[in-house]
Amino acid sequence: MPGNFYESLQTAMQANPDKLCFLCPAGESYTFAEIDRLAGQFASTLQADGVEPGDRVVVQVEKSVAAYALYLGALRCGAVFVPLNTAYTTAELSYFIEDAAPRVLILDPERTIALNAHQHDNAANPNAGQKPEPLHRTLSDDPQEGLWKTAREHQPIAEVVDRSEEDLAAIVYTSGTTGRSKGAMISHRALETNAKTLQRIWGYEPNDVLLHALPIFHIHGLFIAMHPTLLNGSTTLFLKAFNATVVRQHLAQATILMGVPTFYLRLLAEPGFGAHDCDSIRLFVSGSAPLTAQASQAWTDATGSRILERYGMTEAGIISSNPLAGERIPGTVGFALPDVDVRVCDDNGAEVRAGEVGTLEVRGPNLFSGYWRKPEKTTEELREDGFFVTGDLCTQQDDGRITIVGRAKDLIISGGYNIYPKEIESVLDEVDGVTESAVVGVPHPDLGEGVVAVLVGPTPVPDAVLKSALEEKLARFKHPRRFVWIDALPRNAMGKVQKNHLGARYEQVYQAP
Repeated sequence: MPGNFYESLQTAMQANPDKLCFLCPAGESYTFAEIDRLAGQFASTLQADGVEPGDRVVVQVEKSVAAYALYLGALRCGAVFVPLNTAYTTAELSYFIEDAAPRVLILDPERTIALNAHQHDNAANPNAGQKPEPLHRTLSDDPQEGLWKTAREHQPIAEVVDRSEEDLAAIVYTSGTTGRSKGAMISHRALETNAKTLQRIWGYEPNDVLLHALPIFHIHGLFIAMHPTLLNGSTTLFLKAFNATVVRQHLAQATILMGVPTFYLRLLAEPGFGAHDCDSIRLFVSGSAPLTAQASQAWTDATGSRILERYGMTEAGIISSNPLAGERIPGTVGFALPDVDVRVCDDNGAEVRAGEVGTLEVRGPNLFSGYWRKPEKTTEELREDGFFVTGDLCTQQDDGRITIVGRAKDLIISGGYNIYPKEIESVLDEVDGVTESAVVGVPHPDLGEGVVAVLVGPTPVPDAVLKSALEEKLARFKHPRRFVWIDALPRNAMGKVQKNHLGARYEQVYQAP
């Protein structure tokens, strides 16, 4: 296997030089040969800016073909690509610049202006100027401006820069919902092995076309969706963002859609959406957030198609997947990938019996190399035998099938009893009038933590109806004692419910007036 992952991608590009690599709704298109050349030009531009193998390139830009080609160019020249969520504020950006210590910082033109103003306002900071400032570059979707214009004036670098399999290809920061974001260090080997496994187990075909409506600052859109598609020499319909009406219009041109659960719920809400919209799609994939069994069944009822749910995370890429051919059980995330070892353990690291709840641990070539500049966090979460403690609570059946039941940090301990929010959410989501729910634990003067159910629906369902549904299926100690209704659950960019926000919002509901 080549050391630099770009060599494998380039082999596929050179085997399909005249085939469309990217097709955009606005009409612009790029062949594989053109993308390979553009990546080489970006690589040449980065080298001209002094970027050497191993140097970090921090990027916070809007989604565009140029932005993806820039990522490929960073791989090609051996740099470490550091994508940042476009929702991060200028103040948050300062943390990532300090932590990653990039050679080059690439921003949208508007963000560059905002950052310059922020740095000017903080010029009196005693720490300012103590570290070398990165070169600042701008990138927009206009080929006549900024870094894209500069790249087009460069000749592509002649060769792909040599890297070993274990050298870093990227640092991807975790969402940081429980503190400062941690940078997961991802090697060329981790990217390559995961991509080739997905290409195989998801049965990529020569005529496949991916409909891409995901952001590219996250591993779902940047790695998981794109890498096997590029390796397969398949075309990507590249949308700027998800819009249910626009995605629906383009489904007929595609064979694969990868999305988060919100994609599928919003498509189902489109008037008249059904099987006729999905005739050309052979594979619907959902990930990045849990897909409820109810949502999965609603999709099948409306379209006749089954969604393939898989499970992954920043630190490990894809870990498990429901089968392409075989039973896809809604609410489960299938089986560990062929080259991935998993086990379910208690708090002491001892494996639990099949069907019991424990923390999922994973080991394999897809695993990250540790947390950037945080050796203590790496030691905490990587065991001596190479298993990574994911922090996700799950069960695993005798046949190996995995069901995620929640995050360990979401576990509620009330009156000494362990309560798993997903178990309660599954019951509430089945109640007529409940669109979705989120269950959180908040301080309780007697029980330590009290259970609160936050619900979304057209109109509030009476508490008596909710309690009756819970009474039938769950022990009394698991029942929420407070029900609150809101217009929409807070979510991050990948559709994950931000329970920490809900916990903070309702932390006083059990407190005495």
